[in-house]
Amino acid sequence: MTDIRIRGEPTADPQVCRFVVDRSLHAGNASFDSAAAAEGAPLAEALFTLSAVSAVAIARDTVSVTKQGDAEWPEIGKEIGNAIRAQIASGEPAVGDIVPAGGEELFERVQTVLTNEINPSIANHGGVVTLQRVEEGKAFVQMGGGCQGCGMADVTLKHGIESYLRQKVPEIQEVVDVTNHDQGESPYFESGKGGGGGKAGGGGGGCSACGASK
Repeated sequence: MTDIRIRGEPTADPQVCRFVVDRSLHAGNASFDSAAAAEGAPLAEALFTLSAVSAVAIARDTVSVTKQGDAEWPEIGKEIGNAIRAQIASGEPAVGDIVPAGGEELFERVQTVLTNEINPSIANHGGVVTLQRVEEGKAFVQMGGGCQGCGMADVTLKHGIESYLRQKVPEIQEVVDVTNHDQGESPYFESGKGGGGGKAGGGGGGCSACGASK
């Protein structure tokens, strides 16, 4: 297993890291937001045994992992690398016959729009959006970087991302935000205050991630 090379790449979202392997793991795109959803996908199942892992996406030679808790990437990266190497050595397919809900082709079309058109724009303001799954005309996404915890996240989602995706991929009728915004680096909404409770000083200026005016 020592000849399997894996390179860790940070993303705009500090909770997400990409692990690029020196070989293809899965021909398409597969995303899992829980251990239950990963059932039947050997690599994702193995990664979800790690307590710090909250979401996994596998696309070709890349495994994108979302972490939870306070564990640092240097600490959990070695465990993730070992899990990837062990899965490759087993000879089993990383994903098996699982197809993302909504169909591989539709998932990939949405992923392409996010990767090539939406994320480059919001990355200029420190934001990133990760596609989790596509199901019954809905695209479930996680917002990271400056978008996580932003008081204008819903505006960005509904009037920006959702509107654009519906134009580009007509099969998508709604974009659903599955982000825990209370865990952002500087959450606009504090826990327990509800939709109307912003942090002090949050009533003016522009959104640091999307540039929207508050």
